Amino acid sequence: MGLFNGMLGNASEYNAEKAQEEYGHLLSNNEVISKAYKLIRDMFIFTNKRLILIDVQGLTGKKIEYKSVPYSKITSFSVETAGHLDLDAELKIWVSGLPQPIQKQFNKTLNIYEVQAELAEHVN
Repeated sequence: MGLFNGMLGNASEYNAEKAQEEYGHLLSNNEVISKAYKLIRDMFIFTNKRLILIDVQGLTGKKIEYKSVPYSKITSFSVETAGHLDLDAELKIWVSGLPQPIQKQFNKTLNIYEVQAELAEHVN
């Protein structure tokens, strides 16, 4: 993923095994990362139990917010595919108790249908 895509807010797929090594300390027993996406310093991680959003803050990146969203709290989601002139696809996830959906943009090279399938697999 290029810096330009990152600056535009686009995410791209990240190796799940590498994410498992780097963020294993966040996982509970028998929790496994199935898909991960990276946005410059931030991460968007699907596990077999929950969705983890990692928000690296500040210039130094020492302050990090880890947001855990149990799949049971996801009420709905939508995907918007990239078009000929639109360079990115968008994912929106509505979570019970949050007034606004969680929104992420993915670059055109990412298969947004795979992201949607991952959510569909976990959300009841």
